[in-house]
Amino acid sequence: MRPGPKLFPLNLTTLTLDPNSGPGPFVLLGIPGLEGAHAWLSVPICLLYLVAIIGNSLLLVLMAVDPAFHAPMYQLLGMLAAADLVLSTATVPKALSVLWGFSGEISFGACLAQLFFAHVAFVAESSVLLTMALDRYLAICWPLHYGTLLTPRVVGAAGVVALVRGMCVMAPPIVLLQKLPYCGRRAIPHTYCEHMGVARLSCGDTQVNIWYGLATTLLSPVLDAGLIALSYAFILRAIFRLPSRGARHKALSTCGAHAGVIFLFYVPALFSFLTHRFGRHTVPGHVHILLANLYVVIPPALNPIVYGIRTRCIAERILRWLAPGRVGVGRE
Repeated sequence: MRPGPKLFPLNLTTLTLDPNSGPGPFVLLGIPGLEGAHAWLSVPICLLYLVAIIGNSLLLVLMAVDPAFHAPMYQLLGMLAAADLVLSTATVPKALSVLWGFSGEISFGACLAQLFFAHVAFVAESSVLLTMALDRYLAICWPLHYGTLLTPRVVGAAGVVALVRGMCVMAPPIVLLQKLPYCGRRAIPHTYCEHMGVARLSCGDTQVNIWYGLATTLLSPVLDAGLIALSYAFILRAIFRLPSRGARHKALSTCGAHAGVIFLFYVPALFSFLTHRFGRHTVPGHVHILLANLYVVIPPALNPIVYGIRTRCIAERILRWLAPGRVGVGRE
């Protein structure tokens, strides 16, 4: 693969901004220490992004046009697909541009927009995953009350709350970043803009950014992950009480797949958030940036498969679209 043009001088960390001209443009450096492997690292990221775009778009179209998929469970799946599309599309195209050597420059406004949409989508997806865990808990542990407790109106309200929650969490950092003075470095050792990655370019006091970021991390993804783990603990207890061995095996297989995707969503994200605050001098930069790219591309690619295609009625409907004369694969 032919390497892209060299866009920046070697001493990027010494580039300065005129304090009277306003911040930006910034320069995204990609994955520090692995510059020679950028083209190769872009291949799996690009392929996973294509899978995410195709899979989630297909699910959204299916949920929109087929009345059979307007039940609360499928509404939640549609919300998850929408959050995945925003999360990956807000970050991956620019990351690929950096890795392919096309352009690493990004204006201050575009940088703020990117981190805003990416973080809002992350918080919203975390909220949706928590709601989906509650959905499974009610379906397995309280099946007789499921239809009355989780109605389409309740699910719609949960979607609005997830979006508003994400916007409320990310509005203060945008204001804080706009008020910081930028008169020093403009090179960001990352493939996309993150809150603390931008804040650390400031020559002002960033303690408020640090503590606010830590508080929102604990009160949003950490809290959600803890509640999801608690709900799955109750689900597992109910599963082991099932009389049928086959039913237990099927339920454990489904829960295991869900737990695996949830793990890949939360662990790299929390590692990235906390490394910005506590591990900058102990965690190698390339490890941090690689893991930060995992949670914006792998879960969006896997979610349509784990939550969608593995659901028999969805797989059957997709097969009918792709091969109208083919026999269905069965129903749940």
